[in-house]
Amino acid sequence: MGNRKTWIIAGLLGAIALVIGGVLLSLDHEGDAPSLVQYQPKYIDAGAMLRFTETLSSDALEGRATGTRGNEAARDFIQKRFETLGLQMLGDRFAHPFTATPDKEGAAPVNGANVVGMIKGKTDGPVLLITAHYDHLGIIDGEIYNGADDNASGTAAMIDVAQYFTLHQPVHDIVFAALDGEEIGLLGAHALMDDTSVPMQRVVLNMNYDMVSRSEAGELYVAGTFHNPELLPIVERVASEAPVKLIAGHDDPALGAADDWTSQSDHSVFHDAGIPFLYFGVEDHPGYHTPSDDYANITPDFFARAGDTLVMAAIAADEELDMIGGEKAAD
Repeated sequence: MGNRKTWIIAGLLGAIALVIGGVLLSLDHEGDAPSLVQYQPKYIDAGAMLRFTETLSSDALEGRATGTRGNEAARDFIQKRFETLGLQMLGDRFAHPFTATPDKEGAAPVNGANVVGMIKGKTDGPVLLITAHYDHLGIIDGEIYNGADDNASGTAAMIDVAQYFTLHQPVHDIVFAALDGEEIGLLGAHALMDDTSVPMQRVVLNMNYDMVSRSEAGELYVAGTFHNPELLPIVERVASEAPVKLIAGHDDPALGAADDWTSQSDHSVFHDAGIPFLYFGVEDHPGYHTPSDDYANITPDFFARAGDTLVMAAIAADEELDMIGGEKAAD
């Protein structure tokens, strides 16, 4: 047990040492990730996205459970990337702490933190909110649940989308929020709704990324158009050009709780507040909420294609955000 603790501490110190010149690199696979991708991305840096996913899902971060050292290390990595990309702080820091109680009977309050930054658009007005949760399940019965797909992948993809918009200024302001506490009750999303430093009153669309790196079938689903049919033309336009099979669905209550994803991730909180959403994710796979959700089991070529697709969807949404805002105002 003592040796394990020493190893974990050493691993954390080693992981922290990965921050070199603001770029997060992998200890064991630096330079390998791009070779796993045959697709040539047009919008994202596939190597950087893969390496960041590997870093967040390493054993050293102990599964990133909210309130743990590994979670704090992940938060520091994300904050460093926001700083390096030049995102604007909302308030006096990127990390926005909160205290909340998990949705488990008898649970004690936990301390978490969202990491929030913004890219200013060319105009004021409606805001696009892009989210991905960075927490996972931690250590259970002595096994580390690394959560590579769930949701190191969504966090890494969000950062690559942010990188694109730092190089190509959007029309509208875009808020990027890496959310904590999703696995224990969507705690970070609720905290964001109450965060007075974030212009939530101007948000007219939430794009949420949760599990976007693992699909043998090459399928990426997008939920939300059932509840907001005005978003379907945007999705269809992106799907017609996307390098993955982008499928609208998993959002009809008639499908039943297991297949209706409306309430299954952070977008649920924004949906309940009347904010339209598009939730991007893959269907459950054998690694879902198991110790086998490791970096080695993602499908890198699909992930690179999904990353480009997410950028394409964000571009399309940014172009139509005034229309979406008008629909929301009319409601």
